[in-house]
Amino acid sequence: IVVVGFLAYVATRPDTFRVVRSASIAAPADLVYARLSNFHAWESWSPWEKLDPAMVRDFSGTDGAVGATYGWTGNKEVGKGKMTISDTQPPTKLTIQLDFIEPFAASNVTTFNLAPQGDGTKVTWTMDGNHNFMSKTMCVFMDMDKMVGADFEKGLTSLKSQSETAAAEAKAAAEAAAAA
Repeated sequence: IVVVGFLAYVATRPDTFRVVRSASIAAPADLVYARLSNFHAWESWSPWEKLDPAMVRDFSGTDGAVGATYGWTGNKEVGKGKMTISDTQPPTKLTIQLDFIEPFAASNVTTFNLAPQGDGTKVTWTMDGNHNFMSKTMCVFMDMDKMVGADFEKGLTSLKSQSETAAAEAKAAAEAAAAA
C-alpha cells in the first residue's frame, strides 16, 4: 500500500519545471550578450566549466548565430550533452536548446533575457523543462530549483564580475582616447 501510495503521489507531481535567477550587471546589454552568445566564452564564467578541467568540448557553427552548438563530454559531475542556439534577438534575448545525454537524458530550453536597468542590464536566466516519471520521482527527494538555481547564481555572479570589469576597461580606454 505504501509503494502504491508513493507512486500515486509521484504521478500527481508537475509535468514541467522552471528555474529562474536574475542579476543586475553594471554593463551595457551588448557587452553582456556577447559573453552569453559566444559558447567559447562560457569557459570563463559558467559554473559547470570548473567541475572538470579535462572536459572535452566541441564547437560548431558561427558564434552567436542560430544553429551554433557546444557539445561536451566530461566526468560524472558534468556528464555529456549539447547546447544549440535556437533563437537570437541581440542584445535582448538568447534562447538555447539544452540536451543532456549522460548521465540522464533530458531536453530543456534555456533563455537569457536582458533588459535595461539604469546604466546597466538586468539579466534573467531561465530553464524550462519537462518531467518524465523518473525525474518526478527524483524531485520528490531533490529540489531542482535549489540545485540548479545555485549554479545559475554562481554563473551570474561570475558573468557580472567579468562584464563589469570589461565595461570599466572599455570606459577607461574611451576616456583616455578622448583626452588624447
